[in-house]
Amino acid sequence: MAGNFRTLDLNLLRVFDEVMASQNITRAAETLAMTQPAVSNALRRLRVALDDELVTRSGYGVTPTPRAIALWPTVREALATLQANIAPTVFDPAQSTQSFVLAMADATAAMLVPRLVRHIETQAPKVTLRVLPLITRDPRALLEASEVDLAVGYFPAVISALNLQTMQTGSAGNFAHTQLYSGEYVCVMRRGHPLASEPLTLDAFCEARHLLVSFSGRPYGFIDEALAPLGRRRNIVLTVNQFFTAGRVVAGSDLLTVLPRHFLPSTGMQSELAVVELPFVVSPVRVDMVWHRRLRSEAAQAWLRASVVDAVADNVRSPDH
Repeated sequence: MAGNFRTLDLNLLRVFDEVMASQNITRAAETLAMTQPAVSNALRRLRVALDDELVTRSGYGVTPTPRAIALWPTVREALATLQANIAPTVFDPAQSTQSFVLAMADATAAMLVPRLVRHIETQAPKVTLRVLPLITRDPRALLEASEVDLAVGYFPAVISALNLQTMQTGSAGNFAHTQLYSGEYVCVMRRGHPLASEPLTLDAFCEARHLLVSFSGRPYGFIDEALAPLGRRRNIVLTVNQFFTAGRVVAGSDLLTVLPRHFLPSTGMQSELAVVELPFVVSPVRVDMVWHRRLRSEAAQAWLRASVVDAVADNVRSPDH
């Protein structure tokens, strides 16, 4: 294997990286400005050098082998590091036509995206954004596969794992994170609800019928985790995956739900909703942005993260409520 590496054409790794990213040889050839036979020939040479098939044809694309899946993160990060040091990219926001992909929940997007768009309109009018719904509390797989550039949300287990890894090894590995803000959750119900006219007790909270917002579809959340040490459970009768949907449902029913306080002004439903403090202690929820370290040196990605931070700061200075 050492002999193979000494004679390995490192250009083959660029081809491998693009084929893995696109999962399609034709698309990889277009991105690399190569012919399809040239990409196929490069893969053949790399297969011989590494003694592995790397990818096999599957439908309209290719399926990577376990060896290729294990190798790709190392290859991609090495290529990004080389590019950052040998030919650093220059990002001009005013002229860039780059597209960025972010993942976040609708409550986060309602607060963040309007101000982020204003920032982009003034600094980078040709840049485009795609905001995908966040359907997990662990976005690392999305970031590893380059499906998103940045994930913004409440990721307690992920942040704890990264912090522990940093304490034990001095590095958080492939991922980096920054806290953007912390939020408070409150109990929300329709105006005129029987429980809205007086302080909410723990017994009344647990006995009521609840709507749960769950991105993953699991029938429990951090509120249920807070109730567990108290030996209590709430009565969840409906689970949805969007905060907006939750607000609309409770506005027209006797269900209770728990929503971020900062989200409520964005709903347009404040006149229909009653807000009551939770009858037990829930720690503030920190919202972080998480990204893959292979992007840390790219000027465009650094600009995107700075823009998100600026959008959060704008909201703190002049909240829309």
